[in-house]
Amino acid sequence: MGLRIYFTNRNLNDKFCVLENQITDLTAVNQNVSRAQWSIDEYCPKENNVSERQCRACQKGWMLIQSTCYLSSDRFDQKTWEEAREDCRARSSDLAVVHNKEDENVLRRYSRHGSWIGLRAEGGRWKWIDGSDLTESVSYRIQEPRPAADGQCAFTNVKDRWTSESCAERKRWICEKKPLSV
Repeated sequence: MGLRIYFTNRNLNDKFCVLENQITDLTAVNQNVSRAQWSIDEYCPKENNVSERQCRACQKGWMLIQSTCYLSSDRFDQKTWEEAREDCRARSSDLAVVHNKEDENVLRRYSRHGSWIGLRAEGGRWKWIDGSDLTESVSYRIQEPRPAADGQCAFTNVKDRWTSESCAERKRWICEKKPLSV
């Protein structure tokens, strides 16, 4: 009798493990479906309670400029550089990066009141958040103090120049991300 109970418990434990694995798998599928539904609702919302959806490359409030979606923070909403970056990340984006004249022109046009961008000093060098170094082609934009001191971040000011500011200051910011592609 004791042996039979052990065998039954073992079978139950095996079935329980299988069920746990299935629950884990279903939870992952449910999360993926939820993310997909969120994307559909954000990029292809139903307008005016009509059943048809109208899709856009960028979410509502974002601006599509040269194959990138941009969102500038509200003029009265100000955060530290790190808080601004976290805000962008929460929106599945990051602070704007500038690698060429086209990117510069976007910032000049879309960030009229100045914004944190994805450039900060690390180890005595200016680094973009994508890991690349600041190149000579855009480095002229940084005004004095020009040396890259840790704790300094780049801010676009209203004179189309970038200033080296303490990352702890509270300022506006601009996020960027890739547009929806189907």
